[in-house]
Amino acid sequence: MSVPPSDGAQFPLAPSFLSADPPDSPASSVPVVEGPFEQRFGEFVVVRTHGHVAELVLDRPASMNAVSAAMARSIAAACAALAEDRDVRVAVLTSTHDRAFCVGADLKERNGLSDADLMRQRPIARAAYTGVLELPMPAIAAVRGYALGGGYELALACDVIVADATTVVALPEVSVGVIPGGGGTQLLPRRVGAARAAELVFTARRVAADEAFALGLVDRLAEGDGDARTEALALADRIAGNSPVGLRAAKRALRLGQGLDLRAGLEVEDAAWRTVAFSGDRAEGVAAFNEKRKPEWPGE
Repeated sequence: MSVPPSDGAQFPLAPSFLSADPPDSPASSVPVVEGPFEQRFGEFVVVRTHGHVAELVLDRPASMNAVSAAMARSIAAACAALAEDRDVRVAVLTSTHDRAFCVGADLKERNGLSDADLMRQRPIARAAYTGVLELPMPAIAAVRGYALGGGYELALACDVIVADATTVVALPEVSVGVIPGGGGTQLLPRRVGAARAAELVFTARRVAADEAFALGLVDRLAEGDGDARTEALALADRIAGNSPVGLRAAKRALRLGQGLDLRAGLEVEDAAWRTVAFSGDRAEGVAAFNEKRKPEWPGE
């Protein structure tokens, strides 16, 4: 299978493909327009704010968002800033490329690294993935096109993955002699079970949108010709209407309870409940319900 880039050359996407080394093709990207509600982190990441929704945009279209060390630093920095922003209730991870969400590690960059360089780069890469994983607010990945290797791991680090008909996901790392190292071996089994995760990792096979949805590799599929970003932002707007204190506490309980036995999980839930029980958001939510009006969340 091959997909022709905009300059007419054939860009092969073979089964061993983990990250891109495509020709630069700005025509295949969706341009980012700077504005008063946008902040750029380095060259390759932009954060756009839509009310209480922040869109973390992967913006390296010439390389189909292959994650270089510079891009990894930018992702980590953007996530750190979002984590401190109490006005942000939902984060949405998107891409400026119309054929790829993210194709994983920049193997062209890594090809020139010494063993020592590779080890020095490792914590930089990990910080990008843990930055997304540890966002305190709900996080949604809007996956259009290819999400391969570390690109799919960025999506797995989110709470919800929204896809569309163009989506193709895979963890093909074993086909190039490594393993999923951005959380894939831990996050995928939690999503689809150990046996199914093993089959996908061991075969390195690609999974198109319909099968990905059926297997639970993605959570929502835009209907017809709908696109993942539009669907994800609509979902984010709906979520953002709820209590920011409640959303963050619910995420903590959901995340921290994974892997625990039921009794321990219920203790995690109780601890999270106690953090919101006497909050201003709870008082406002109860008052708004009884007064039959829309709540105005204080966020505390």
